Amino acid sequence: MTSPLRSLVEDDSRYQKAFQMFLDRSSEHQCMQDFIHNILPSILASVGEGQPHLNVIGVGSGAGDIDLEMMSQLCQKHPGVTVDNEVVEPSSQQLHNYRVKVSQKQDLDHIKFTWNKMTAAEFEEHWKAKPMTKKADFIHMIQMLYYVKDPSATVSFFRSLLNRNGKLLIILVSGESGWGNLWRTYRSQLCNKEISQCVTMGDIKSFLDSKEVGYQSYELLSQMDITECFTPGDQQGELLLDFLTEVLDFSQAASPELKAGVLDMLRHPDCSSESGGKVMFNNNLTALVVDPLP
Repeated sequence: MTSPLRSLVEDDSRYQKAFQMFLDRSSEHQCMQDFIHNILPSILASVGEGQPHLNVIGVGSGAGDIDLEMMSQLCQKHPGVTVDNEVVEPSSQQLHNYRVKVSQKQDLDHIKFTWNKMTAAEFEEHWKAKPMTKKADFIHMIQMLYYVKDPSATVSFFRSLLNRNGKLLIILVSGESGWGNLWRTYRSQLCNKEISQCVTMGDIKSFLDSKEVGYQSYELLSQMDITECFTPGDQQGELLLDFLTEVLDFSQAASPELKAGVLDMLRHPDCSSESGGKVMFNNNLTALVVDPLP
């Protein structure tokens, strides 16, 4: 009898290994860095209105690599400012890794880091429990809306924290990416009902459009080499399959029919392209810069 499917996030150690495998096999961080260095600076230049202090909130900051890249760009555009940076991250290990990176950098004296070991929902409760009047100049939510119960409500809450010329940056997989096509086909079998695991930027755009919220959209082209997924028993391929499906030990836990269907879908032109013996999964992302409340 097939085991019930368990979410990969239930096993933090295996999740971290699978996530690292994903980073090693994909151009995700490179396409984000291209965006951060080529497009984000002009966006960041518009926040702050010349004030000497900026408030930043990073939601789901992970180990801080992308955060610190963005912080560097922010400070280049606003030389001499001080920054209050609220870091929101539920993983103890990731938060530890972030703090280690900060301790090893020499040029962060002007930034005050506040470490919040909590989910986005817990941070919202924490914020609302205090009579907070502080507003944020820049809020970023990078690849984290999959892990909340209500992405639209989460976006609305953090948008409400923006200063009048603040910016909310959201990065998610594109609705037309391989992820979007995989999830549309296997949502009921793969997607965790407790969180919004299968959300794409197409869903977020639909919500914002329904509320007539302004935003700017940027496509970030990315691929992931998933060739190893099609070699039975390949340990690295198994980790990648876990990450792609968000299912713990997918190959063992899934029924033969589900596994065969998912592998066929992953190889389908709607999800991947094949060249030179490699299967390259469409990992395209969308970056959305959301306007503050009027």
